[in-house]
Amino acid sequence: MKVCVLGTGAYGIALALTLNANGHSVYMWTKFKEEADYLNKTRISPNLKNIVIDSNIKISTDLDDSINQAHLIIIAVPAGVVDDVSKLLVDKIKPYMHICIASKGIEQSTCLFVFDVVKKYINSDNISVISGPTFAIDIARRAPVGLSLASNNKQTIKVVKQAFENNYVKLRETDDILGIEICGSIKNVIAIAAGILDGMDLPSSTQAMLITESLNDIKELIDNLGGNKMTILSFAGFGDLLLTCTSSKSRNFTFGKMIGSKCPKKEIEDYIKTTTIEGLYTLKSIYKLIKDKQVHMPIIDLINDIIYNDKPASELLTFLITKQ
Repeated sequence: MKVCVLGTGAYGIALALTLNANGHSVYMWTKFKEEADYLNKTRISPNLKNIVIDSNIKISTDLDDSINQAHLIIIAVPAGVVDDVSKLLVDKIKPYMHICIASKGIEQSTCLFVFDVVKKYINSDNISVISGPTFAIDIARRAPVGLSLASNNKQTIKVVKQAFENNYVKLRETDDILGIEICGSIKNVIAIAAGILDGMDLPSSTQAMLITESLNDIKELIDNLGGNKMTILSFAGFGDLLLTCTSSKSRNFTFGKMIGSKCPKKEIEDYIKTTTIEGLYTLKSIYKLIKDKQVHMPIIDLINDIIYNDKPASELLTFLITKQ
């Protein structure tokens, strides 16, 4: 099967490596010529140390050639550019093509989840979402991983499973697209709070307290927005929250740790400029969303105040103790 991966970031490359290992014909697309040239020349991503990109994987800036006759298209770009990429796909998607969204987040201007951003431009029922506790480097190294796969189309589920599943990748299917997207988006925000606690030298016991309280709040958010609250127990829910909130590999966790340890402002600003911190982007979106929907979620209010309104990070401890 020909598969096109849109986006040449670490996660997109990790997915491409899995697809290639499964014997599929893999094309990767980026709009940045210098990025394509670098990857084609070195066959190594600067974000995936010691991982070689197989020469069978074609990397190009030619979107038409990359997508032409592809049976499956993977969207693996940052949430903030999904709208732009979806616009490029409007006239290129054929009825036989299936789409799998690996991007996570909520669009800031509209508060739309990524699935709805794609649907805004692409009139197809062959769309799915994958999300779960997987760092790109772990997938690239072929560590056993589990992902939630959400779609209302059984054929799309079948195609995505055929593309990805093997002896180290497991997909567990669901039809709760909204629940999976909420979990995949908000976990990055909670990971910032977890990093703050770590930066304050607080132990795993306090981290566990945060994760438990957040699980309950996310479950209620899913329910309030119309999803299935049991999705919180999926790979995309508890699994991803646990991973992202307890690992220094997480960029969101690292960013929070810098705040909690009171790193110099210039150092934090430089990290923001040079690193894709999805939780920082999503924080603005989820904060606006819960206000628009009148959903009570004080953990988001507090994280927003710490990041943007200079509220002391120590307020997080007070919150955890006093939260009802």
